[in-house]
Amino acid sequence: MTNGHEPEKRRSPRQEPAEERLSAPEAMRSAIEQLTELLGRAPESVSALKPTDEGWEAQVEVLELERIPQTTSVMAGYRVVLDPAGKLLAYERGRRYTRAQVDRGNR
Repeated sequence: MTNGHEPEKRRSPRQEPAEERLSAPEAMRSAIEQLTELLGRAPESVSALKPTDEGWEAQVEVLELERIPQTTSVMAGYRVVLDPAGKLLAYERGRRYTRAQVDRGNR
């Protein structure tokens, strides 16, 4: 029995469950699938993927303009930002280049 004078128990505010971070392969697949849906063409490769405080950031290479010979086709690199669960937050097209072009460092 209680006497009605017991201190009131404080309830902690309801906390939202933390989003679980996808694995790297899952994040790569998510970036490819969502970018394909937005651009209407499938990326050729994921050239970089790194975890960030906000989720994941990927660099994705996409065929922009197909030409003959293939070495003259125009490619584009896209920066893709995903949340920890793999939902696309942002994307941005970076440089465009021909398929045969080779990076030469900082020159």
